[in-house]
Amino acid sequence: MAGEITQQTQSQDNQKLERALSNRHIQLIAIGGAIGTGLFMGSGKTIAVAGPSVIFVYMIIGFMLFFVMRAMGEILLSNLEYKTFSEFAGDLLGPWAGFFTGWTYWFCWVVTGIADVVAIAHYVAFWWGDLPLWIPALTCIVLLVALNLPSVKNFGETEFWFALIKIVAILALIVTGLAMIVLGFEADGTRASFSNLWNYGGLFPTGMMGFIAGFQIAVFAFVGIELVGTTAAETKDPEKTLPRAVNSIPLRIILFYVGSLVILMSVTPWVKYSPEESPFVGMFALAGLVGAAGVVNFVVLTSATSSANSGIYSTSRMIYSLAVDGDAPKRFGKLTKNQVPRNALLFSCMFLLAGVVLLYTEGSVAEAFTLVTTISALCFMFVWTMILLSYLVYRKRRPHLHDQSKFKMPFGMLMPYVVLAFFVFILWTLTTQPDTLQALLATPVWFAILGVCYLKLRKNPQHQALRQAHAAKVEEENQAAALYRG
Repeated sequence: MAGEITQQTQSQDNQKLERALSNRHIQLIAIGGAIGTGLFMGSGKTIAVAGPSVIFVYMIIGFMLFFVMRAMGEILLSNLEYKTFSEFAGDLLGPWAGFFTGWTYWFCWVVTGIADVVAIAHYVAFWWGDLPLWIPALTCIVLLVALNLPSVKNFGETEFWFALIKIVAILALIVTGLAMIVLGFEADGTRASFSNLWNYGGLFPTGMMGFIAGFQIAVFAFVGIELVGTTAAETKDPEKTLPRAVNSIPLRIILFYVGSLVILMSVTPWVKYSPEESPFVGMFALAGLVGAAGVVNFVVLTSATSSANSGIYSTSRMIYSLAVDGDAPKRFGKLTKNQVPRNALLFSCMFLLAGVVLLYTEGSVAEAFTLVTTISALCFMFVWTMILLSYLVYRKRRPHLHDQSKFKMPFGMLMPYVVLAFFVFILWTLTTQPDTLQALLATPVWFAILGVCYLKLRKNPQHQALRQAHAAKVEEENQAAALYRG
């Protein structure tokens, strides 16, 4: 008992997360975050809706989010004491921003994690159809706890291999497809050729509204791209690893998203894809791969598990950061002797049990998933917006740090406004379809709940002191910025 008390005392004294994630961990975590399950399962729907123009949809979204990541990277490297982007949002925009950003990001991943647990249970049913769905769902949650509880290195190592499976699957698809195009492969009277991209109604066969509809589906495929921002406090040599991870995002998008979609629609014309099926299954089946559906199902299963794993990691770190800043109960700010926020981790995993309940609810799973994924995407967009607003304030109040930065955001102050305008466009696209409009109207409920909680938190003397300290800091920094510019 005495030894246990000593360990607790040591963990309370040492409130720093361990920098145990190496360069290879960070690079693969970044790739894993950039390649969502939506690419494997959702690309069939985006192709059916937008045709070949979906290539431009993914390129545009990826281009915009690259600047969000550059803004995040510059701020994180300006102060290595920042644990997450919710912390720099609170420091730059005010305590309210840290509270809303942190809890919304937690909500994003909990919602996504619940969807992942439901998906995992159904993927396992592909092999064991008679197995009750609650068994694989519950097993998945227990496995996630077991993988994350020992140390952060366990998470990094697990995510490394999960991401590697996704990478190998996409590269295999691209190489196989290129071989079929070069050899002039034919199926159902159609010859594999790059000309299939424009021979069936051109690059925009479904018109401008079809192209626009592609955005509302595709944006969910990019959730998690900011995951490297939650690893900042546990990264070895962040000055080198974070810039590498962020700068390689455009190449990854071109290779994994654009490359795979170009190959898919060159081998099989877009008009032959079903929104209900994964185009990856069709490609490997055409190539004669034995058990193509089983192979792709395994890849999608690991992709969903990877997403849930990332969600559990990021939510636990976000709650830990909120607890340290006084925006969550203090018990979530405690670390184990291995410097893992165990209480925060178990709290997040508890909510994934809702996925087990969801498996047995009546109604269309597809409709529920559309609602869940749209709400999640909207909340992620809120987090990305807060990162950009933080950057604008950072540039205004801390010009000296920007001048000293070795990782300046390209095009400076222009791009945050361009990306924010793009997010407004995405919000408009969500109003064009009844199912996504329903999610858009439901999302404000979360922010209303947060608002009520924050009004209660504001009355706390500790929080009042925090707001006063922030106001004094803002005034001091504004004066220093004026002197620096003058």
